Amino acid sequence: MNTGPILLVEDIPNILDFLAMTLRLKNYEVITARNGQEAWEILQQVRPILLITDILMPKMDGFALVYRLRRDPHRRDIPVIFLSATYIAPEDQTFAMRLGASRFIEKPVDIEEFLLTVAELIQQGPLPPPEPLGERAFYEGYQQRLQNKLRQKMQQIARTERILAGLPAEQKPAFEELLRQSLADRAEIEAELQEVAKILEQLSQHL
Repeated sequence: MNTGPILLVEDIPNILDFLAMTLRLKNYEVITARNGQEAWEILQQVRPILLITDILMPKMDGFALVYRLRRDPHRRDIPVIFLSATYIAPEDQTFAMRLGASRFIEKPVDIEEFLLTVAELIQQGPLPPPEPLGERAFYEGYQQRLQNKLRQKMQQIARTERILAGLPAEQKPAFEELLRQSLADRAEIEAELQEVAKILEQLSQHL
């Protein structure tokens, strides 16, 4: 069997801790990161046997992390599992596979399926690396994913605000927390969209 650590990337602490503990109980060595930037820095020092990453994260999200990984000649063959509760539409999963994901698992994670997938990919080991997406193809596809998610997030926020307005006081805290999280997600998506728009503009200027 291949040996080495699993790199687990997740920005929600309780999910990160739970998945890391689950893997360690199965005697896997696990290194954790809280966002794509932190994971990328770890990847410069350590070669994991498997990368498991959430998609929607601050600083650098999972799509951008795997895009970088697949363009790195020394690391591009590392198997990748994407986890996501947000990017679950068929076109999102298609984009993830075009980036070179080995598997795509929706949250909430089915732990039995998760552990079977991890074991299969580790036993299989590195495969011939996929051809990395071109820069423009990646950022155009990425922009479309972000725009779709922003529309969905805006609808979710509007719906939550409508519900909150009619709730009795004792029921409001849970929905207020949901609204805060949705607003934070929206801010992350908007910031990432601005960065992607700048990159695409720069690429257009160099045509």
